[in-house]
Amino acid sequence: MAEEHPNAWSAEAIRRLRAGGTQSTPTPTPLRRLPLAAIPGIDVYLKDESAHPTGSMKYRLVRAMFGEAIASGAIRAGTPVVAATSGAVAVAGAHFARLLGLDFTAVVPAGTPADVLARVEGEGGGWQVAEQPPAAVQEEARAVAEQLGGHFLDHFTDAERATAGWGEPTVADEIFGQLRREQHPIPEWIVTGAGTGATSAAVGRHLRRHGRTTRLAVVDPENSAYFPAWASGCRDYATGMPSRIPGIGRPRVEPGFLPTVIDLMIPVPDVASIAALRWLRTAGIDAGPATGTNLWGTCHLVARMREAGVRGSVVTLIGDAAGPYLHTHLSPTWVEARGLDPAPYEADIERFVHTGEWQGGERPV
Repeated sequence: MAEEHPNAWSAEAIRRLRAGGTQSTPTPTPLRRLPLAAIPGIDVYLKDESAHPTGSMKYRLVRAMFGEAIASGAIRAGTPVVAATSGAVAVAGAHFARLLGLDFTAVVPAGTPADVLARVEGEGGGWQVAEQPPAAVQEEARAVAEQLGGHFLDHFTDAERATAGWGEPTVADEIFGQLRREQHPIPEWIVTGAGTGATSAAVGRHLRRHGRTTRLAVVDPENSAYFPAWASGCRDYATGMPSRIPGIGRPRVEPGFLPTVIDLMIPVPDVASIAALRWLRTAGIDAGPATGTNLWGTCHLVARMREAGVRGSVVTLIGDAAGPYLHTHLSPTWVEARGLDPAPYEADIERFVHTGEWQGGERPV
């Protein structure tokens, strides 16, 4: 019997990753139009990353990290994979580990919602509650990976580099490909948040690499270090406080955050993110809190364009779906318990959608 080539498993694993578990190349996620009848001449689009198999934009980043780890030899047949996360990265990590026949463990902070843990298990992964406080979960997960002889999937450090090197179409590549058939194929702005920093870096690099006139705006929730770091030029800025908007905002500046590719950062109050999330739901758009943050920043930019008499398009992202947040950010009880009152901000969005008048920028952050 012929001996199997030493790279056979890696080659098959990369093929599976690129095909997304199918026999064909994965199709782009949908680009959805957001109707704004009161603002003619400006088209707003939502790039729906919740359409990925694991329901979030983290699918794209985690796939690239698995691909880079396999290509570098860090992941081989039978290598256990460990991540420190209590959200969408854990679900995507379990998904790809199962696709490749690997064991996956998410090291999660105490208090991680049961539905998140159930989703990890549903994708074939395991989890364990960290013994350390949230700030030390990353190092604890790294230690677990070492004990298992496995690979630590460090999404805060590796996602940006892996996305840049993976070679697959980025979210920006897909946006411009899909806009070719639209009235304004070169958007004035692309709006995204920053968690690991990988998505904003991928978009910013694409704009410069292809000589686009499109500008990149990054929205940032309360407690996050990214906006003050960008505004001050201080790369080691830290707030020490966690973001209340899942998926975006960090208490420190992560290695993948590239401020030099960002044209504008917009700080967004958490209550405004929740108000925008609620409005999206009434408009029939299924999305999570980070999409609310994106929408608030998009309204701000569209209002600026309208005031300047600029026609064109703006694109933002649906990062994930509403399901995981029905008992948190979409629950009136949960919101009220945190002293938040979204009503005035919801009124701002309703007024903007129906009249084109924007007062959101006048509210304090």
